[in-house]
Amino acid sequence: MSIAFGANHNDKSESATIKIEHGILQTPRGVVHLEGPCNSDYIARLTMDAGLKIFRPPSRQQEALMLISNLPEGKVFIARFQDTIIGYVTFHYPDEYSRWSKHPYILELGAVEVSPEWRKDRIAHFLLKEAFQNGFVENHIIITIEFCWHWDLKNSGLSMMDYQRMLTRLFSAVGLQKRATDDPDITEHPANVMMARIGKNVPKEAIMRFEELTFLNRRI
Repeated sequence: MSIAFGANHNDKSESATIKIEHGILQTPRGVVHLEGPCNSDYIARLTMDAGLKIFRPPSRQQEALMLISNLPEGKVFIARFQDTIIGYVTFHYPDEYSRWSKHPYILELGAVEVSPEWRKDRIAHFLLKEAFQNGFVENHIIITIEFCWHWDLKNSGLSMMDYQRMLTRLFSAVGLQKRATDDPDITEHPANVMMARIGKNVPKEAIMRFEELTFLNRRI
């Protein structure tokens, strides 16, 4: 995948103190705006939170978000506190070397990252909910490929398998389901997982092609 999957929220959050309405999240620390898809000009005018450094330094990650927003079918959703990006979710076509790039209806849920200072406020959960309410998801098969070497185990305090279970719950909340596959990138480690959500406007032929791609090495 061209953009790695990143850290998410801490499950142990005080959700009762958090309220959301029309993309505005009321948290104990203040108002957070959930926005997207965002264009590159808007992203450039904002500041990246210093904690957004799982993949690369914040300034370079901001450039990566701008690049994704300019890609065909590239989508960037952000969580903004005042003029600072504190979290983001990206969508893009799969890497050209991936088997999934052979399917025109597939979009990959790429990076999900939230600043460690904000993870107790369930930013990732609410930002994903906001993104998956957008109509574009119904025209695509959305996949996420969870590579365990990208997980922020140190800051989360979770074991590898507990982190996997946390991610599975997070993505299940927006309709993604675990899918078995013989993709060697996923089978390389038992903690790696692929999940998928098939949009309601995806044709049957495209769904059948997706099923074929999940097991390319199946013997008949």
